[in-house]
Amino acid sequence: MYRSKQSRHNNAFILLFLEESSSAYGAQILSSLQTEMPYCLTDSPSVYRALQEMEAKQWVKSTWQTSDKSPPRKWYTITTLGSTALHDYAKDIVQRHANFEFFLTHYALINNDKTERSSQNET
Repeated sequence: MYRSKQSRHNNAFILLFLEESSSAYGAQILSSLQTEMPYCLTDSPSVYRALQEMEAKQWVKSTWQTSDKSPPRKWYTITTLGSTALHDYAKDIVQRHANFEFFLTHYALINNDKTERSSQNET
């Protein structure tokens, strides 16, 4: 599978996470994606590229937070434009899900036909 296809909806998942958590830093976002998603197909560079892209589009905003106990971290929050983009991603994913269901149903039918024909040929 091509890597570019795997990360098609990175932005959607990151926005969803930010909508749920209100704010997070990059490593925290990646960790959540890796532990909560059934199949996380992203890595650290992809998350940071997506965050930069979304910041340029004003879908997220960032602030630096410093602490004596940890290194400075860039925290991200979703904006109103980001919430709109998240809604648009959700509509797109619903449509893709319907197409995937169609594909899987027909694929199963084809495989069942092949299995039945193979069984008939053996007898």
